[in-house]
Amino acid sequence: MRHMVIAAGLMLAGPVWTGAQAPAAPVPMREWTVPWEKSRPRDPAVAPDGTIWFVGQVGNYVARLDPATGAFTRYEVDPGTHPHTVIVDRDGRAWYSGNQNGMIGRLDPVTKAITRYPMPDPKAKDPHTMVFDPAGDLWFTVQNGGFVGKLTVKTGTVKLIAMPTPNARPYGIVMDAKGHPWFCEFGTNKIGTVDPATMQLREYVLPDSTAHPRRIARTSDGRIWVVDYTRGYLSALDPATGRVEEWPAPLGKGSLPYALTVDDRDRLWFVETGKQPNRLVGFDPRTRTFTAPSELESGGGTVRHMVFDAKTGVIWFGTDNNTIGRAVVHPKPIS
Repeated sequence: MRHMVIAAGLMLAGPVWTGAQAPAAPVPMREWTVPWEKSRPRDPAVAPDGTIWFVGQVGNYVARLDPATGAFTRYEVDPGTHPHTVIVDRDGRAWYSGNQNGMIGRLDPVTKAITRYPMPDPKAKDPHTMVFDPAGDLWFTVQNGGFVGKLTVKTGTVKLIAMPTPNARPYGIVMDAKGHPWFCEFGTNKIGTVDPATMQLREYVLPDSTAHPRRIARTSDGRIWVVDYTRGYLSALDPATGRVEEWPAPLGKGSLPYALTVDDRDRLWFVETGKQPNRLVGFDPRTRTFTAPSELESGGGTVRHMVFDAKTGVIWFGTDNNTIGRAVVHPKPIS
């Protein structure tokens, strides 16, 4: 496996070879077929009660799965919403991004009432991926509009920060331990962050000018990890030094790594979507080795986003082949 260490655009050490894939049994998986055909179920979120929420981006709905019974519940949203992502707050309310109607919605699953938060700028027409900060407020990306935003829940106020880089395409987003959002700029070779106290934006340039980071994660040591979709790499940025390390995915340039998450053992997990069936791959930063890939039973089509649930040791994902799936990445009792 080739491994590069890079900082300030210069290679410091590498390429070097750090070992082969770590042998491992396939990760146990299960997938549930979503009853609404060809609706692109995606971007699952784990609710406090253990149910799994997701959106049907093509089907124009928000829904949840009860893994214990296999029952699905569908909630209709405004026509033309085409929701992209859903996250669930501490009170069990589902927040979803209106990817084609320029709003964020909040759904109360008990009353089915929807509260709408429109974007204050018409150019912010496509809210994308969302994450909560420690105060329970929402940070989100606006891919084609070129913004990162914050929705303050108490007031309903939306603040937008325009990207200084043309065609930045803000995409995946994650929160660090200090409550700072970090996000990929998929249209270029940059990772961005915002200081919530000053709302100042800072960009980190990845050394390879052809890099296109798509999804993002954070390990407990503070490093920010991204998958480089076009080059087929897993990359780690140390914000304190600006140092970047990167490892080619098992399938190399044809990997098209997309969905990315991290478990409670600081192992990174991503899906290689350049192959059918899609393959789930793990990476351990301590040993610097990849796990043997595990193929998706449904094929996947494309797995676009994943979340890890520490209570169960399970990664949840949605597929373009109309399934919601789970992968048990370390053993804990689950139904």
